[in-house]
Amino acid sequence: MLNKIIHFSLHNRILVLVAAVLLMLGGTYTAMHTDVDVFPDLTAPTVVVMTEANGMAAEEVEQLVTFPIETAVNGATHVRRVRSSSTNGFSILWVEFEWDTDIYLARQIVSERIAIVNDELPAGVGKPTLGPQSSILGEMMIISLTADSTSMLDLRTMADWTIRTRLLSTGGVAQVSVIGGDIKEYQVLLSPERMRHYGVSMDQVLAATRGMNLNANGGVLYEYGNEYIVRGVVSTNEVDLMAKAVVKRTDKGMPVTLSDIAEVKIGSQQPKLGLASERGKQAVLLTVTKQPNTGTIELTERLEAALT
Repeated sequence: MLNKIIHFSLHNRILVLVAAVLLMLGGTYTAMHTDVDVFPDLTAPTVVVMTEANGMAAEEVEQLVTFPIETAVNGATHVRRVRSSSTNGFSILWVEFEWDTDIYLARQIVSERIAIVNDELPAGVGKPTLGPQSSILGEMMIISLTADSTSMLDLRTMADWTIRTRLLSTGGVAQVSVIGGDIKEYQVLLSPERMRHYGVSMDQVLAATRGMNLNANGGVLYEYGNEYIVRGVVSTNEVDLMAKAVVKRTDKGMPVTLSDIAEVKIGSQQPKLGLASERGKQAVLLTVTKQPNTGTIELTERLEAALT
């Protein structure tokens, strides 16, 4: 066999030289355009399905939530394995597809299957949602935020509403998770004694708090050839204005506001669901995961530019 190859090459020198040049050019082009990744994706295409079931024990979540969803996605096109985990109030499934399955097709298949089973879940169970389009090896960067003068509440608010949204707008980022700090809340701390004094029920308080930040649409007013949009603007982030929300009126027509029956203030979520630190100092951490088929080196450069 080797003698035949040598004999053919000697009698077809020009053809061999042209083929060698073409192979060299093709190899050079491929080498220059090949993605160099620090964390290559070595996992099969996987779609994560997450479902919240507040108040349910792990056994109930397994029987009433996880099993119906797992049954729905089992046997779907190109599905090779389904794994699940059920904990108190939460269900998660990993639907693994064949290696050559396009990740977008896989997510479409799972979306169609869980849409069918959504109406069969018990009342109070959240809608099954797909996890971020990433892989196990997709976690590529952890950003730490620390400050000497800024409070952990303001630092967490900055991370949630400024830094996270900026990083998510970077092409190739699948998800940005924030850990640590104090989550900002507008808290209404009710006083049972004052509620009893004014005859206010919990339903009345809930109705007032749900409606006090909803603007009302009054339509359009046409006058003198002009068009005026009529709106009732009550939405605010001022605690003092929130405290003036009317809960009910007394028999004499006097308004009872939130400030009469409760203390309205800005506070942090209690109990805390997570803590984070950096070199022993309290911090806020942002974990960045990338999308499949995204170069880590190029994405890291874009993220560093965005952070700067």
